[in-house]
Amino acid sequence: MTASVRATPDVEACGRTDAALTRAFTILGKRWSALVLGGLSAGPAGFRELSRAIEGLSDSVLADRLAELTQHQLVHRQVDEGPPVSVSYELTEHGRALMPALDQISAWAVEHLPEPSAQ
Repeated sequence: MTASVRATPDVEACGRTDAALTRAFTILGKRWSALVLGGLSAGPAGFRELSRAIEGLSDSVLADRLAELTQHQLVHRQVDEGPPVSVSYELTEHGRALMPALDQISAWAVEHLPEPSAQ
């Protein structure tokens, strides 16, 4: 008879990981946040461009997400005085650093979360 050896979890390391994930998903866990970031991955975009690119996202929620992502320094808001005045948004260095992780999540979803069938 063999005894199974169970590894003792490193509670301190788990706590650090949980705290980091909590901080990350406080921002990324909000609906639409990751899609807004993904929408800016190709380069700067205006509000209307983002609104048209992300189907189902209302203008008020887009404005909220852009403000939050700007506050967390993931997105930079650029105002060009014009005339006409124009506002564009682009990823900061912190925002661009998230793109490989979001690409991995997307690849995981393609493989493990089948698209719902049309009924």
